[in-house]
Amino acid sequence: MPYPCRHCGSPLTEEVIDLGHQPPSNAYLTAEQLLGPEITYPLKVHVCTHCWLVQLPAHAAAEELFTADYAYFSSTSSSWCAHAERFVLAATERLQLGPQSLVVELASNDGYLLQYVQQRGIPCLGIEPTRATAEAARAKGIETIERFFGVALASQLEPADLVVANNVLAHVPNINDFVAGIGRLLKPTGRASIEFPHLLRLLAGNQFDTIYHEHYSYLSLRVVQRIAAKAGLAVVDVEELSTHGGSLRVWLGHQGAAEPTAVVATVLAAEAAAGLETLAAYAGFQQRAEAAKHSLLEFLLEAKREGRRVLGYGAAAKGNTLLNYAGIKPDLLPAVADRASSKQGKFLPGSHIPVISPEQLATEAADALLVLPWNLIEELRQQLPNTQLVTAIPELRHWQGGQ
Repeated sequence: MPYPCRHCGSPLTEEVIDLGHQPPSNAYLTAEQLLGPEITYPLKVHVCTHCWLVQLPAHAAAEELFTADYAYFSSTSSSWCAHAERFVLAATERLQLGPQSLVVELASNDGYLLQYVQQRGIPCLGIEPTRATAEAARAKGIETIERFFGVALASQLEPADLVVANNVLAHVPNINDFVAGIGRLLKPTGRASIEFPHLLRLLAGNQFDTIYHEHYSYLSLRVVQRIAAKAGLAVVDVEELSTHGGSLRVWLGHQGAAEPTAVVATVLAAEAAAGLETLAAYAGFQQRAEAAKHSLLEFLLEAKREGRRVLGYGAAAKGNTLLNYAGIKPDLLPAVADRASSKQGKFLPGSHIPVISPEQLATEAADALLVLPWNLIEELRQQLPNTQLVTAIPELRHWQGGQ
């Protein structure tokens, strides 16, 4: 029996890519948990040929994935914080935000963005379902509601001038309720800014590692436009960003509030030219993923034979997808360093590779580092001078740190 599409309800009969059975990518394990069983779910993506939403069936509920001890803290990345600060400055000018305004961020994490709103004297509120990150935001003085967002919660809140939703739209199983909640929360003249990895760039860049169970949906502008319309919202502008391998920042307003900019038509035309609403766009994706997997395995096996020591850097969720798809274990990658203290001392899900601190790298004598969050390669090249770095997506590539 086919799964139903989470937007339109049509049966999902077309497969995009199958990455096998994997555990949730942010389910980091303690040493004690290594002694017990580990739950895995199918990681098989489908495309709806009625509304063209690319999606992963909700094998695991959001409450199972976004737990109280959720290990991802946005502030770990200095470049991401800088991105957030630039956005706040631009949005403040664009919407003329001030002390009389209200900014609400959905999936506000540890306050990485709202701290800059707060610094400008603009009232703000965070909505964040994971306890550890919500507490980190509160420690910064940011009011944070610890709940999942949807129409029910939106109905209880004061209307907002700006709703921010960065890298969360793909994470919600009930995408219609989430977007309808945004419509309910926005003032009549309010705007919502939603950022998400662009499906067009995912396919072009062979970014199959960005597929994991927390990412229920893989989005194009055209599909977001359809989902928004169902909630009484319209796309009024769009910006193409370099973050996460190529993202869109979509500006939404109530229908009839503003005419869309010319950029909206430009991005929609690019999606149409790539055939995103045809099955041909997805042909060969599985084979390209397999080629990247094989190249990485060949590199690690050759390094092993030659006595060279390769460690990983960045215990990112996308890295766990890659490592588990390739079947890489500690014999080929003995450890992965990560700046997040919430991950240090734990083990990667599936592969059971230990997570160490970056400071421990000095005693490990690594000949090369496999950078798993490849989207941060330029930031890490500056942080890791005179270090041989390697990325596996879209294909195997060698970099020199500090250059």
